Amino acid sequence: MPIRLVDAGTVPYLRSQTVYHGVAAAKTREVPDTIILVSPEEPYVCIGLHQELEKEVDVVYCEAHDIPVVRREVGGGAVYLDSDQLFVQWVFNAERLPMRLDRRFELFAEPLVATYQALGIEAYFRPINDIQVNGKKIGGTGAAAIGNAEVLVGSFMFDFDFETMARVLKVPNEKFRDKIYQSLQEYMTTMKRELGAAPSAELVKNLYLQKCQEILGDEIVAAKFTDRELQAMQEYDEKFASQAWLQQKGGLRRPGVKIHNDVWVYETAYKAPGGLIRPTIRVRENRIDDIVLSGDFTVHPATRLNDLEAALQNVEVAEEPLTRTVTRFYQESDAQTPGIEPKDWVQAILMVKQGEAPQS
Repeated sequence: MPIRLVDAGTVPYLRSQTVYHGVAAAKTREVPDTIILVSPEEPYVCIGLHQELEKEVDVVYCEAHDIPVVRREVGGGAVYLDSDQLFVQWVFNAERLPMRLDRRFELFAEPLVATYQALGIEAYFRPINDIQVNGKKIGGTGAAAIGNAEVLVGSFMFDFDFETMARVLKVPNEKFRDKIYQSLQEYMTTMKRELGAAPSAELVKNLYLQKCQEILGDEIVAAKFTDRELQAMQEYDEKFASQAWLQQKGGLRRPGVKIHNDVWVYETAYKAPGGLIRPTIRVRENRIDDIVLSGDFTVHPATRLNDLEAALQNVEVAEEPLTRTVTRFYQESDAQTPGIEPKDWVQAILMVKQGEAPQS
């Protein structure tokens, strides 16, 4: 079948996320693979599926400045989004895409990169899932399995509010925030920065669809959402607007706290090539009594993260048993974690062993 294109235009902030979730949830074999183009009316912060809200976002600042926060069903990190970005969302059958997630990212990035290059911007794909220009990031990509569909998401960056992005993130102090702002300025770029002025959205859309047709090799036909898809979007609107969904990733909250002589709660952070891993662990007699794994990584299918947490229950906090458990998990499941290997989970957990035990 041809690929369906739906240009949703500019929509309320929540719908700019729920649009592709709804299309994916409603997808059947009879519905063509779909490319969605959409931009949000209002600025907002969007956090990844596996992130903990309070650890990633300055919620007080966002509430004071009427900046809503949304959790998506796609991994990755917290991002500030507004109308200066054009979102590109693929909702495809798995058969059209490579089996390996890293190859999916590469395929999805190809028409994005080709469009930038046609505009005179020397963009390129940088594994695992970034698009860069001269070492500066101009876009990232994400992936998820939703319903019967495989989803890939990214964006075109016309311009960017670096100051607000630095302000909405949760940081330990203002000096650190200043360093974040400086780093964003130095290591991110936009079409406006590269060209002197941002091109029109229509030009970018037309170029992008030409490149998609060339690269994917199928006709792309304009269409509208079905009633079933619109209903699914409405259901996702309600889900994503709820505090229960926004706060759903959490659990153990007190890092480095002694409960009694044999029970401690720790939190660590470990940077792997595929993203930041934040384990929060309750240790009883040197075994994992409870564990929450959060961060800006990608796990596909997403539910496998819960399976990994379950597999780690009652495992000794030592390299050999942890390695054995995590390796077996990968061998026995279909989990894909691009840029994160068994050793990364192990090292993240073992960091609770570094230094002296915290004092109560």
